[in-house]
Amino acid sequence: MVAYSDELEEVFNSALKSTIFINRDVLRPEYIPDELPHREEQISKLGAILAPALRGSKPSNIFIYGLTGTGKTAVTKYVLKRLYGKAIEIGSNVVPCYINTRQEDTTYRVIVRLAECIGLKLPFTGISTAEAYRRFLSVLDSRDSIMITVLDEIDFLIKKHGDELLYRLSRSSDELSHSRISIIGITNDLKLVDDLDPRVRSSLGEIEIVFPPYNAIQLEDILKRRVKTALNPKAINDAVISLCASLAAREHGDARRALDLLRVAGEIAEREGAETISTQHVYIALREIERDRVGELISTMPLHSKLVLLAIYNLTRNSVKTTTGEVYIHYRTLCMKLGIESVTQRRVSDIISELDMVGIITARLISRGRYGKTRMISLAVPEDVILNALSGDSYIESLLPRNR
Repeated sequence: MVAYSDELEEVFNSALKSTIFINRDVLRPEYIPDELPHREEQISKLGAILAPALRGSKPSNIFIYGLTGTGKTAVTKYVLKRLYGKAIEIGSNVVPCYINTRQEDTTYRVIVRLAECIGLKLPFTGISTAEAYRRFLSVLDSRDSIMITVLDEIDFLIKKHGDELLYRLSRSSDELSHSRISIIGITNDLKLVDDLDPRVRSSLGEIEIVFPPYNAIQLEDILKRRVKTALNPKAINDAVISLCASLAAREHGDARRALDLLRVAGEIAEREGAETISTQHVYIALREIERDRVGELISTMPLHSKLVLLAIYNLTRNSVKTTTGEVYIHYRTLCMKLGIESVTQRRVSDIISELDMVGIITARLISRGRYGKTRMISLAVPEDVILNALSGDSYIESLLPRNR
């Protein structure tokens, strides 16, 4: 016990003496800086669309598209913060409400968050979704305000629970006499609106803003600005910043990726007791982040996607490759063990394409002459990462190999 205490004391003292960080939170994706370089056009456009709220008019609904790490959420929060500050200054009643629908992952929980934004506390259980929504609208209407509702990662909610809530919110003007609700939907899915019910599309009448990826030069500039308040100047050099920017630019210009790389590299250097961050620390950070990202991606996949991945894992252990047909047969066996109905072979083929697209597997199309074409499938990530992620699902844990 004493040995552990001494070791912990040494760890704590080492952290207190760290010369790497000034404020590591500045390098976290959720941090919203006072300036957002290379997004001036998007800031200006979003601000112009929302500005009528200051005069008591309902702004148009907006859908914001772009890949992960292109500044969608940061810009939206930044503009809303400035808009709310201006509303207070001139005495206009604007109510911003930001909701991440991946976290608030049911229609009822989204309504609870909407209610909280206007100071209404709804019970977490005990009333129907319809009653919760009615209470929310009733209180909102009594406030005579313009509510701007941000639904971040809205595709996650729609794919899981449908577009009923979006329809209700888009038609809320029919039930409100004194207040109005505007919707800002943020998504990575460029085809999301096309897949909505025609009634929802008609009600939304949305304006679209597309966020392009950052290039390496822009990412380097973003990092240099953050570094000024995040890191000790002696702990960082331009080569490390350039490496983080170039690695992130390689993956569709993801600013979150660049920030995470630099922060994790700094934490690795700090744990080693180093005084500066080296390029080697960045490469170690890259491996750590990759493992964490893949694990999170797998753990949030739908059940049948997990079962297809498990089938691929079982068939490709020890570097063996398999085919789409073999995967489907094994997948159906897994479904039978769980007592659930399997999806079609076409859907399994689509799932394999999705797993290939996100880099979890590699599926290479080959010709078999007169037998046609097929895909040769192999894993593209370490086996232990897949098993650890799948083991978090109690529903399929019984199917996992016992000797893992």
